[in-house]
Amino acid sequence: MGKQPLGIELVKRGVVSETDIEKALDYQKSHPNKKMGDILNILELCDPHILINAIGSILDENAILLQEQDIKINILEYISLDIAKQNKAIPFDIEQGKIKVCFADTSNKKSVEVVRLLLLNKGLIMEKYITFETNINYLLGTLEGTATENINTNADVSGLVDTIIKTAMEKRASDIHIEPLENTVRVRYRIDGQLMTAVNIEKEKQAQIIGRLKAISNMHQEKQESQDGRILLYPDYNIRVSSQKNVYGEKFVLRLLKKNGNVKEIFELGFPRDEELVNKCFNKKNCITVVAAPTGEGKTTTLYSIIDYLNKPEINITTIEDPVEIRINGLNQIEIDNKASFSDSLRTVLRQDPDIILVGEIRDKETAEIAMQAGQTGHYVLSTIHTIDSVEVITRLRKIGISNYDIASILATSLSQRLVRRICPHCAQERDFTEQEKQVIREIGEKYGKTFDLEGKKTYEAIGCKRCNNTGYYERIAIFEILLVNDEIKELITKDASSFEIRKKALETGYEPFIVDGIRKVLDGITTLSELNSKLIIY
Repeated sequence: MGKQPLGIELVKRGVVSETDIEKALDYQKSHPNKKMGDILNILELCDPHILINAIGSILDENAILLQEQDIKINILEYISLDIAKQNKAIPFDIEQGKIKVCFADTSNKKSVEVVRLLLLNKGLIMEKYITFETNINYLLGTLEGTATENINTNADVSGLVDTIIKTAMEKRASDIHIEPLENTVRVRYRIDGQLMTAVNIEKEKQAQIIGRLKAISNMHQEKQESQDGRILLYPDYNIRVSSQKNVYGEKFVLRLLKKNGNVKEIFELGFPRDEELVNKCFNKKNCITVVAAPTGEGKTTTLYSIIDYLNKPEINITTIEDPVEIRINGLNQIEIDNKASFSDSLRTVLRQDPDIILVGEIRDKETAEIAMQAGQTGHYVLSTIHTIDSVEVITRLRKIGISNYDIASILATSLSQRLVRRICPHCAQERDFTEQEKQVIREIGEKYGKTFDLEGKKTYEAIGCKRCNNTGYYERIAIFEILLVNDEIKELITKDASSFEIRKKALETGYEPFIVDGIRKVLDGITTLSELNSKLIIY
């Protein structure tokens, strides 16, 4: 801007006081992704109309305190809900071929350009405005879930299946379960890791629904045993389909994978905001980093964010995936098919002069051995493995058949994670911690030699509203544990020490288990102790 920070400009104009700015900066410490203007609005330190107009003036942008009555058009006729969410943008009015669009951040040139070009293709010139992110989020929230009530109104089976799938996309579902029961067909969505019933459909439509699903996923109509297929009708999604016969018919599970989703920064995922730690963990050569977790806990998303962090023009990065979930510019991405396994593809990749290799998953001894060999010959390898925590990665590699010597010499970082639901910002109610909750936190601190400052800390009650599907939670964040394989850990591995001995030594040298990171996120107001308990069973 060529101007002073926004807070100073607002003080100069008499919009807020220096004390207000100090309060906002204090709030920003625990909410680092929030902008100053949004924080001042959240804390209600100034009249919102005056504040947004002042911000617009400082940034030399059109400004509006966007509310429902300001929206004169059907937003979804101009941009999809996905695009609106990704770019924090809402079209709200049209005048003489010009469409007014409100952004939460007009300085994000990439987002502004994505929306501008999309609307230009529709023959419309974009006029951009700025408003508060909270207003954008609220208005987008009102658009979610409106399609569910229309599912049962579809007489046409093609329209019915299409509505089920599109509603799942709008609701941010990762999976759709279509389940024949005795007297009905139940449709459930997995949202933020939790299954919830969307609708029950008349049993009479079951055969038609199954026939339509098989047709669009390229399955055999006559077969009733288990089948796998894919739906490629939706340009932004790759949908994997699995069918299995049960006593009331064939059950279908659809896994929704976004083809070109935005890669989140590693810190946005919940990784400790510490550049030095990131470099220690990932900026390496001649070794392997493994991300470990059970199925559905976000391993692949974390791998993508690491790769995006490391991606530079002077580095050759090749990925081997099944399937390629997100396409990233500058990467050589290989998708596994029936003709080649991970190990076959990895052998070929080693002849392609890579600096960094991402192997989607270590599934067997052959893939593990080639990955280890790649690490020994000057490459940096990133991969995932199914196991319960970062120390058990060592045990899992042993069971696959990798020698203690190879594990000790090549494994540099073992990272494990779990996903916990974020408290819904729209309906959460602030409250004090109970004495029982304080005691649980103190006991965890004592067990792991950590001091958690409870002074003045608040937590939140998960209430539930339309935007969070009445769960009280909206989206998820990872809690991490990181094992840096130092010389002491290497020595224990070569001596075939047990995971108990390795964990004990790791705790002495800075390793922190999931629960420590989880408690910090509870104290920061990101999630709740009950949500943490449902994931880790701590009391």
